[in-house]
Amino acid sequence: MHPRDPATATTGSTPAPAAAATGVTATHCPYCALQCGMNLRPGPGAEGEGTTVTVEERADFPVNRGALCGKGRTAPAVLSSRVRLTQPLIRTHAGQLEPATWEEALDAVAEGLARTSRTHGPDAVGVFGGGGLTNEKAYALGKFARVALGTSQIDYNGRFCMSSAAAAHQRAFGLDRGLPFPLEDIPRTGCVILVGSNLAETMPPALRYLTELKENGGTLIVIDPRRTRTAEQADLHLAPRPGTDLALALGLLHLVVAEGRTDDAFIAARTTGWSEARAGVMAHWPELVERLTGVPVPRLREAVRMFCAPETAMVLTARGPEQHSKGTDTVGAWINLCLATGRAGRPYSGYGCLTGQGNGQGGREHGQKADQLPGYRKLTDPAARAHVAGVWGVDPDSLPGPGRSAYELLDALGTDVRALLLMGSNPVVSAPRAAHIEERVRALDFLAVADVVLSETAALADVVLPVTQWAEESGTTTNLEGRVLLRRQALTPPPGVRSDLHVLHGLAGRLGVEKGFPTDPEEVFEELRRASSGGPADYAGISYARIEAEQGVFWPCPAAPEPDADTPDTATDTATAAPTAPHPGTPRLFLDRFATDDGRARFVAVSHRDAAEVPDEEYPVLLTTGRVVAQYQSGAQTRRVAELNAAAPGPFVELHPRLAARVGAQEGRPLVVVSRRGRVVAPARITDAIRADTVFMPFHWPGEGRANTLTNAALDPVSRMPEFKVCAVRVEALTDPPAPNEPAGQYT
Repeated sequence: MHPRDPATATTGSTPAPAAAATGVTATHCPYCALQCGMNLRPGPGAEGEGTTVTVEERADFPVNRGALCGKGRTAPAVLSSRVRLTQPLIRTHAGQLEPATWEEALDAVAEGLARTSRTHGPDAVGVFGGGGLTNEKAYALGKFARVALGTSQIDYNGRFCMSSAAAAHQRAFGLDRGLPFPLEDIPRTGCVILVGSNLAETMPPALRYLTELKENGGTLIVIDPRRTRTAEQADLHLAPRPGTDLALALGLLHLVVAEGRTDDAFIAARTTGWSEARAGVMAHWPELVERLTGVPVPRLREAVRMFCAPETAMVLTARGPEQHSKGTDTVGAWINLCLATGRAGRPYSGYGCLTGQGNGQGGREHGQKADQLPGYRKLTDPAARAHVAGVWGVDPDSLPGPGRSAYELLDALGTDVRALLLMGSNPVVSAPRAAHIEERVRALDFLAVADVVLSETAALADVVLPVTQWAEESGTTTNLEGRVLLRRQALTPPPGVRSDLHVLHGLAGRLGVEKGFPTDPEEVFEELRRASSGGPADYAGISYARIEAEQGVFWPCPAAPEPDADTPDTATDTATAAPTAPHPGTPRLFLDRFATDDGRARFVAVSHRDAAEVPDEEYPVLLTTGRVVAQYQSGAQTRRVAELNAAAPGPFVELHPRLAARVGAQEGRPLVVVSRRGRVVAPARITDAIRADTVFMPFHWPGEGRANTLTNAALDPVSRMPEFKVCAVRVEALTDPPAPNEPAGQYT
């Protein structure tokens, strides 16, 4: 194993950027799951930058209607050769990353993976993907792991996003799609309960839907331990103690039952399991829920009144209630509230999850997740294995079974998993218990990373492969509504940069799989359509042409049935048979039946339980984490944009004035936060917009302000989601601050 010192990583010479394609290209933002529409116009760049693109409004796209946040407007900045990778890198025996040719780099990766497999077996090789990869890349990566490598050890960072909501969706409805209705339905409902989402900062263009809701006479309830910019828009803000969202949902449903607000006709006609779920709910009386959550009983009653008063209502959750060791049950409790009040399977009503990453939805539908095959098929289902193996041209028995979930895979690095191919993720910053995960990454025998920039994880690799970005390639993504979208290439990538599909094609060939890994994204999508056909996430009726013509197509969208060939006339003249109308796609799910065997939604009986880690004398304060508007995820790309760094230059610790007085914190001065897993230092930000028993840190930065150094890796037993959102810490003022350094996250 060569030494891995990020300080020794170099990018070598920077080739001149390539020329842009001519004309304006309609495409989509590379960041969050809104996948906002934008136009890219080529034009001359700064000296040494060649041709660049500028972002223009695309008002015709229905999701954002032209609106963009700062991240979207500045996205082309990361295309610059000054901040991105433009040449493969190989770590030398001296421990430095040095420029190499593509042939040398691909040879080294193939040999590193093959050597590990020969020595330790196929499952000693791991693959870790990302929720930002296009559907084509996600599909090809899952296929590569199972066919070219023969390993079961594949998962992706989307496991850290909405896996708890996905598991709860499956249990209750038989199908997981983030929103079972389009965003345009939100302003038309009567009440929205928004749980654990700061939409104003995580998805700013979507805030207009809540504004329109209120303009139409609807009401908004926001549940968040902080008074965020989103909470300030609410008619009612509930600020529960972190880790108690499950108790809060159960308490609201208890009041629904006690006040006679259940929809008994809906429960009888369209659900099962109510009696068991109801029995558990009745154990969570209002005064108990007030003690657990800190939310006063009158505010609980007001929330129930607001939710039940109109004929229609929705519950929308995000990472706040989901990133817990009980996240699946917590989401299940909110779904139970919808079902018990008849707010599901009806127009302008229902439960939905606000997916986070740009392709967090499609990324798990098509094979990156440890237990799933394309089309959202279960890897343990013999029929699913047979179908996908048939498309791939392999024996179903050759496909490995389910592997480890994301955190468990990362935790096994350097022991059971000895080599890793990583695409589109930066777990050294984004994983819980991050210092431990960094140790596991360093312990690998071999690490290859394909990325746009030299992330903190890429800086530890043996081989780094520079790959194309959103504006330099075509491919599909699936946004939070289940709308399949098409990003179109606007720029020719710089010399020395290849697409992830080219990487997988080159590696597969070197590993003895000469066919099955095309480099053309549309060809990959055509195969994905066949592989997904008949599955829960059926894309068979979707094509690039349809996506462009219809501003996206909602799955499931099966292929149109073949013309009827039962009669002799039709059978002898199929060429002249009338074409069957294509399936229109499915903007709204569950209006007629749920996706369960009997068509009924399932109540799941759940009960409150504590977080995996609660405050004590040594660690008396709760930590919760989240995002700020100017940065995104691990910050690997946004921390390279000057305008975004000016708005959010580094980490901070948000705390209440009472807590600040108790620990001696001063505004802007360094503050130490310590958990059982590590210690971080960041400036204090004192505000009464947070609970006095809680501190908040954004998680976008590495170094001494890395919030995920502190977070707990306790896993949900169903979804395997880590408990990012709550852990016990102590807070101390830094008495002897270190000498000033350059702010974390700054790049020149």
